[in-house]
Amino acid sequence: MAIWWVLASEIVIFGGLLSVYLMHRLGHPEWAAAAAHTQTWVGALNTFVLLTSSFTAVLAHQAAEKGDGKKAAKLLGFTILGACTFLVIKSFEWANEISHGYTITANTFWSFYYTAAGLHALHVIAGAIIMGYVAIDAYRGRELHRVEIIGIYWHFVDVVWIFLFPLLYIAK
Repeated sequence: MAIWWVLASEIVIFGGLLSVYLMHRLGHPEWAAAAAHTQTWVGALNTFVLLTSSFTAVLAHQAAEKGDGKKAAKLLGFTILGACTFLVIKSFEWANEISHGYTITANTFWSFYYTAAGLHALHVIAGAIIMGYVAIDAYRGRELHRVEIIGIYWHFVDVVWIFLFPLLYIAK
């Protein structure tokens, strides 16, 4: 039950952020010029990485349902690897953008870009850390029901990215 309260609060947070982004985007057509500097292929690559990590989370849930905690832990490890890959790609992307002068203070578009993507990245980090604890317990055959709960959270993180990707990378 607690996971649904967490997700509801997260929906409010990200829903508010995305609503403000959309209102500003519609009111400021000059954002298109700033958004043109985002690298769509990098965002697409990160989308692929997150969706792949969601697949391994589903497989981990299936293994936990069958009582195979070691397999569930191994698959959660692959999901964590996906989270780390996402963050490494994001860090290289941001380093490149910052080196070209697209910083959080460059203009309002980049402020929203870094705020939304940064908040999402914090959720990826939190999910990976929690998933690590769940994987340790799953490996020991304990608390296997938590594999499903962390999977639900991970799918939510992916869904948020599915909304962020077109807004930040495609709508130019």
